[in-house]
Amino acid sequence: MQNPRELALDVLMKIDKKEELSHIAIGETLEKYQFSEKKDRAFFTRLCQGTLERRLTIDYVIDLYSKTKERKMKPLVRSLLRMGACQILFMDHIPDSAACNECVKLAKKRGFSKLSGFVNGVLRTISRQKQEIPFPDRNKDFVKYLSVACSMPEWIIRHFLRSYSEEETETIVSSFLEPKKTTVSWMESSGSREELIASLEKDGAKVEDGKLLPEALRISHYDFLRRLTSFREGRFIVQDESSMLAGKAADSKEGQKILDMCSAPGGKALYAADKLHGTGQVLARDLTEYKEELLKENIERVGFENIRTQIWDARIPDERLAESMDVVLCDVPCSGLGIMGKKQDIKYNLEESALEDLVKLQREILKTALTYVKPGGSLLFSTCTINPKENEENFRWLAGQTGYEPEDLTPFLPETLDIKTAKEGYIQLLPGIHPCDGFFIGKLRRTK
Repeated sequence: MQNPRELALDVLMKIDKKEELSHIAIGETLEKYQFSEKKDRAFFTRLCQGTLERRLTIDYVIDLYSKTKERKMKPLVRSLLRMGACQILFMDHIPDSAACNECVKLAKKRGFSKLSGFVNGVLRTISRQKQEIPFPDRNKDFVKYLSVACSMPEWIIRHFLRSYSEEETETIVSSFLEPKKTTVSWMESSGSREELIASLEKDGAKVEDGKLLPEALRISHYDFLRRLTSFREGRFIVQDESSMLAGKAADSKEGQKILDMCSAPGGKALYAADKLHGTGQVLARDLTEYKEELLKENIERVGFENIRTQIWDARIPDERLAESMDVVLCDVPCSGLGIMGKKQDIKYNLEESALEDLVKLQREILKTALTYVKPGGSLLFSTCTINPKENEENFRWLAGQTGYEPEDLTPFLPETLDIKTAKEGYIQLLPGIHPCDGFFIGKLRRTK
């Protein structure tokens, strides 16, 4: 693997220019260098993700100690300073001198020798002052304080404060910065849970139980997913417990016909197919060839034969499927405000004006979803956001449709998860407050 810092610089510049999404840019680089030293890959990953996670905090600090504000800097210099500041402020195992020196070397190597002194000066000033940085006063301006402290755009914090208390908002926003272990869902059709754990541990992974469901495991200390024998054999899929809960609430039964309307990468469809034990049929649809390829890749790895894929625009009704499905899974496109800890691009690229457009798109898809459910069947509506307009308001709209009524979710929830609205047919999971992603689940039964 070439210099991890240089690779990180290239990736961070692509992301800064919005040429690629962070998880794609980082993932493709790790794929390319999957057989490189584990420590180099780990350093590259932490440097990229840390710089992205803390970008607003880092920019605030850079602007304190630089005469040229970050927004006016050349892209390479801005990315270098962000990367260097991340190491100085948030990566304790890296000596400040090494962070400064390596960034200066990269500036010179990339043809910015004249600005290498500027890079060195700003980073060394941050190093000297890092214990005395004047952050915004929490009591005078809570929004500004939380924005800088947790690297979250102010408009998102104000948006959360309309629905949640200051304490809840701070818990939610802070949770996005916490280290995340990989959560996986055991495929019971592929062998026992004990066999899966034994295989993971044999390959060097540390395994812990999930927090909500017996199917869930949390793994860490592994190098690369494809190096895990159990992954290649299709014994598990990567899936958050919130998504598993949605799959459990769907209550798939042997012999059923299930439609997953917005399926990629296929977690809920595979979870449902697993519960059918080789019977029935799952139709997994999504909008593009790229998304269908993601579905096919996961289905082929797991090896289920009771699931097929199809490219389809979820807004367009398919008369061939009218009133024919026992279960319709509808995980609609959303703002993603519940998973910003895993997809850092969201908080930087999402605009508040887009929220209303998303609600309209969701209604279009949900309206079509209603046409597929047969009498006695169910509709499982979910999102990975914590925005009431996308969630509760859409659920109330669905519940108002003729022939549909909410179904109590309490039987599908673990005893540790006490959410009062479950009896009304929906739950809102909040990151930092519940041990999973921010996620909404609502279920309705067609009565006639």
